[in-house]
Amino acid sequence: MWFAQTNTGMIAKFDPLTETFTEYDNSVWENVEKIFVASAIENNVEPTKLRSMMWGIDYFPDGSVWFTDEATDAIWKFSIDDESYNRISYSNLDESKSSLPQKLVIEGSKIIINDFTGGRLSFLDYAQDEQGLLHYAIPSVMENAVTSDFAIDSDKNVWYTNWVPSGQGILVKFDYPGYEFQSTQGEVTQGLLLQDFVEWYNFPAGLTTPNGVAVGPDQKIWLADTSSNYFFSFDPKTEKFTKYVTSIPTIDSYGNASGFIKNPVSRPYWIEHSGGDLIMNEHNANRIGVFHPSIETLVEYTVPSRNPNWADCEGIEYCGVAQVFDFAVAGEKIWFTEWVENNIGVVDTSIPLPFSIAIDKDKITLEKGQTTQITLEVTKTGSAQMYDASVNSSSTSTFSDIIITHENNFSLSDKTTISIEIMVSEHALSGTHKVLLGAYTDDIAVSQFITVTVM
Repeated sequence: MWFAQTNTGMIAKFDPLTETFTEYDNSVWENVEKIFVASAIENNVEPTKLRSMMWGIDYFPDGSVWFTDEATDAIWKFSIDDESYNRISYSNLDESKSSLPQKLVIEGSKIIINDFTGGRLSFLDYAQDEQGLLHYAIPSVMENAVTSDFAIDSDKNVWYTNWVPSGQGILVKFDYPGYEFQSTQGEVTQGLLLQDFVEWYNFPAGLTTPNGVAVGPDQKIWLADTSSNYFFSFDPKTEKFTKYVTSIPTIDSYGNASGFIKNPVSRPYWIEHSGGDLIMNEHNANRIGVFHPSIETLVEYTVPSRNPNWADCEGIEYCGVAQVFDFAVAGEKIWFTEWVENNIGVVDTSIPLPFSIAIDKDKITLEKGQTTQITLEVTKTGSAQMYDASVNSSSTSTFSDIIITHENNFSLSDKTTISIEIMVSEHALSGTHKVLLGAYTDDIAVSQFITVTVM
């Protein structure tokens, strides 16, 4: 497993078989750091050690690893054979006062990067030397918008988002093959702009800061909303969005020592598709979520590492988050970095779940003011004799339109049946919602979505 180091600029690898790390010194980074320190002193600013967020990393077929560097506004190439680094200034590729190269994906001979603050999606065509690095960029469709993560569908269209913080946003589809074809024909001129190959769709209510984007089964587009507990699907055939919700974070992730946190959010950050599943890092919940869209179940694995300095944890012993940012899927294992714990972690999804759940209804329709009962059955599948568990529930509805009532805690020895009441408020708005029901322990949450239609 390859990863980049924030504080050193080095590439490192981890061998899962021998459980050993190998780090590759980056002398180029050290020289860049000296320049940054000298510039700080010249401008009467206290110099600090150079550190950068390397949001994007990928492997190129020529035996090199490429990664982004937001602090020095660059992309880096690490050649594995000769263990050398090459830094390429990103802003020099496209003149701009503001840029932040973020995620990076290798697609054939192209390197695709989203420029987050610059509002662009960049395409670099890489030859064997720096002179062959050709560049073009798709500017933001919206004024003053950021450009976040992107994904490529089976037709090679590139999907990404433009959004204004605390404002509006759009999901964008770029006809990448169409643009490439017209370029080879010499037909892309000033009169035929990149925007001519773009379609866009306005965000639905509740979607505000989608960092992660993925193409899932049936070519649906999936978005992770970092300001909330929500993630969304978009069906290009119907042009309809569907809103989903994660579990509510447990208090040991956010602490709430101050008592000010009334509505904790999980903040799903990045989202990826693998083997029919959607995987996401729930940043503030300190969990890795695995969503099975075909059956609409969500399994959330708790990361045991805690750092109290990154949550409201003053005076609380076991509290905090490990700052799980990027992750990669290899077979049945999900590898991830713990940014503030200096760890590499792994979730092994091949290990059987300790319990299973069953719900007697997957769709219900209710009038305003109406109530119904749902039966949740939790069955122990592991070898432990008995352990404590809690009922899990959350909803995509807002303003308490849907009220869910149930017992909170129970002991699971074999099989437990729990009655859950779902009530629709008298003042609820008509519409369709997703309700997440299940059970959780300190280590894992297993839940199922049901669809609730309010008439």
